[in-house]
Amino acid sequence: MAHGPEGRGQGQKAKDFNAEFAETQRAQRKADRKSGRGVAGSVRWGKGIMRYRERRERPEDWEQYRTRARSRWTVPFVAGNWCVEWAAHFLSNWAFLEALEYLSSFGVLVAVIFYFAESGDRTRQRHLQMWQVMNTAQGKGGSGGRIEALQELNNDKVALVGVDVSGAFLRGVKLKKAELLRANFSAVDARDGDFSGADFSFAEMQSGNFRGGKFNRALLREADCSEGDFSGADFSGADLSGADFTDADLRFADLRDAQWQGIKSVKAAIIAGVNNAPEGFVAWAAKNGAVQTAP
Repeated sequence: MAHGPEGRGQGQKAKDFNAEFAETQRAQRKADRKSGRGVAGSVRWGKGIMRYRERRERPEDWEQYRTRARSRWTVPFVAGNWCVEWAAHFLSNWAFLEALEYLSSFGVLVAVIFYFAESGDRTRQRHLQMWQVMNTAQGKGGSGGRIEALQELNNDKVALVGVDVSGAFLRGVKLKKAELLRANFSAVDARDGDFSGADFSFAEMQSGNFRGGKFNRALLREADCSEGDFSGADFSGADLSGADFTDADLRFADLRDAQWQGIKSVKAAIIAGVNNAPEGFVAWAAKNGAVQTAP
């Protein structure tokens, strides 16, 4: 590090140069604004930015431009800036660059159009992958990705008619308003599942564990629910016409407003503690073989 008069002189010289160069730049920007020169700019429009392009005017001649240099040793820097201005002037008037800008914007538009045009193909491909997961795991225990696959297909309003998830672990699955006609849910573990408004017509649900499940407003017409565990399940507003609950566990199930008159069988079904039982249900069930406690 330099000390003494010579070092201090060099430091002062650098400070003078920085100040002079900054002043030169400010003068240049002021002159550009006054003359209307500028290559490009942007205007904020709502949440986006609209870009525009302006053509630069011809820079001053060197003899006039060099007068901006306050000292002889700043001339090279001013000359460099002058060369850059000339380069910007030529480029701003080059139609090829402007065409490239338009093409880049057009390319983004085309990409967006193709993205939405191919959205249907992507959705079908995703559905095929979900069905592949279901088919691969069929007949096997555990989840095997079937919970996510079922939920995603149902969220996309894909009919799950005839799906076979027998023996699968589907605890907590959410299949609201799912179309599960003739589906095979036998021996599944679907505790705490949400099947609100689902259609289980003619479905096989025998020996399934649906404890605590939500079947409110669901359709279980002609469903085979024999030997199933439905303790604590919510059947409020459900249509149970033709359903077979032979040997099923219905303890503490909620039957508020359930359509029970057409139930096929409740032989040996446990109905202890049934909640909100419709008028006449308990007497009818006892008459047709239902019991209050497990045999």
